[in-house]
Amino acid sequence: MRQVFDGHNDALSRLWGAGGDPVARFRRAEGQVNAPGARAGGFAGGFFALFSPERRAAFDFAAFRGDAGAMPPPNPIAQGPALASVMAQVGIARQLHEAGLLVLCTTVAQIEAAMGRGQVAALLHLEGAECLDGDLLVLDALYASGLRSLGPVWSRPTLWGEGVPFAYGRDGDTGPGLTADGRRLVARCAALGMVVDTSHLNAKGFWDIAEMGVPLVATHSNAWDLCATTRNLTRAQLKTIGETGGMVGLNYAAMFLSPEGWSTGRARVDDCLRQLDAMIDVAGEDHVGLGSDFDGAPMPEGLGSVAALPNLIAAMERQGFGAVLIDKICRENWLALLGRTLHG
Repeated sequence: MRQVFDGHNDALSRLWGAGGDPVARFRRAEGQVNAPGARAGGFAGGFFALFSPERRAAFDFAAFRGDAGAMPPPNPIAQGPALASVMAQVGIARQLHEAGLLVLCTTVAQIEAAMGRGQVAALLHLEGAECLDGDLLVLDALYASGLRSLGPVWSRPTLWGEGVPFAYGRDGDTGPGLTADGRRLVARCAALGMVVDTSHLNAKGFWDIAEMGVPLVATHSNAWDLCATTRNLTRAQLKTIGETGGMVGLNYAAMFLSPEGWSTGRARVDDCLRQLDAMIDVAGEDHVGLGSDFDGAPMPEGLGSVAALPNLIAAMERQGFGAVLIDKICRENWLALLGRTLHG
């Protein structure tokens, strides 16, 4: 079975929001990312997101219906509550690691070793940096706890910049770019050897990061030409991702795959293939991977959890993707990006 290393999942925040025993929950076929599903589907690891919601609760995917053309903008969140939820999710990751359900990794060598043993390799990612202080002391503490990837914003304003709202019929040019503090944050991440993620960042912020000379990465975003949402990337953005040696990860979320997916919340695996074709055509086959958004959004029919990953791989084969290209998309491109970025 082909192994998949994925650019984005929300399993840790799902487990935190659900409450109870996270180890017991992860052992069950519960949610979209779990231990039995990983074994069944060849899910070998990926970026495990730390995310701060407005309140602690189980995820409600009904909120992702875009019938009205735009969703209400999320409210900002204060640093204190954001830090509390992030640290709780780091604790959940540690518990899963101690239980042998995943392996927390900070280098490509560790990731490859875990995958070789048939274990789930987890790279910690901060989705929205509300929990960080202006002096970046919390960043260094999280780095010491294993954090190796960071998105300065989720889809709400922060000290660092502005995220895109969830809307259809326009691109991500929705506001000002990085703040001066945001530029300091990106520079510090680059110095530490961390991935800087532009998913959820608006267009001006994206181009601000491009000017700073770091590889442009969008861990879970799609092509705007096929689905005109603010969360997707224009051809110019995709082209620059390839030119900077960066990566874009296919987001399986139904509402970012197609116009129908946005309006109805329903999509098919074929929509994923159309997105892959479009992104490869512009960014290049060495700069496209998978960034599922599992446990963070409604999924297409036939791709409801990590257990169903063989359905996506079979669709790639039917589309005429060769074995080398499929391996690049499923894991090799992400590992190459991490090899160029992470220290150690």
